[in-house]
Amino acid sequence: MSGINYDLSKIKGFAFDVDGVLSASQIPLHPSGEPMRMINIKDGYALQLAIKHGYHIAIITGGNTESVKRRFEGLGIPDVYMGAAVKLPILESWMEKHKLKPEEVIYMGDDIPDFEAMIKIGLSACPADAASDILKIAGYVSPYAGGAGCGRDIIEQVMKAQGEWLSDKRAFGW
Repeated sequence: MSGINYDLSKIKGFAFDVDGVLSASQIPLHPSGEPMRMINIKDGYALQLAIKHGYHIAIITGGNTESVKRRFEGLGIPDVYMGAAVKLPILESWMEKHKLKPEEVIYMGDDIPDFEAMIKIGLSACPADAASDILKIAGYVSPYAGGAGCGRDIIEQVMKAQGEWLSDKRAFGW
């Protein structure tokens, strides 16, 4: 049973920010100046499982690091949007592409660049360590911090509510 006050049976799509959501808020810099990110493996497992079950997933990030794009595309996510200075138009375009209604989408963000997108969809979610303005508007605050499994948390709850989590052999491999 989910602790989320939303009808999770409606959800068909997830949109995620990266920095502060699927990776921690701190970004170490490589000596070359390239930002490096740690991506939670449990989030990765849940993302690829959701794709296998037909959920639509968008990665919408202001960052523009090739390794981030490769990681998410490697999980089977075709909709990876890099360099997204303004996220709402990208979210709306992605929803139109997949014929998703706002009430069928969860957007998980952690800071002000996510604000507009979060207020336009059915369920807004954020990690426990999100910015205070985001915590105020989120329909669900994960008990996990960014980069510590908050993506897995929301995907797992939706898939459990829809009877898809561990429902068949697709769950037991990558």
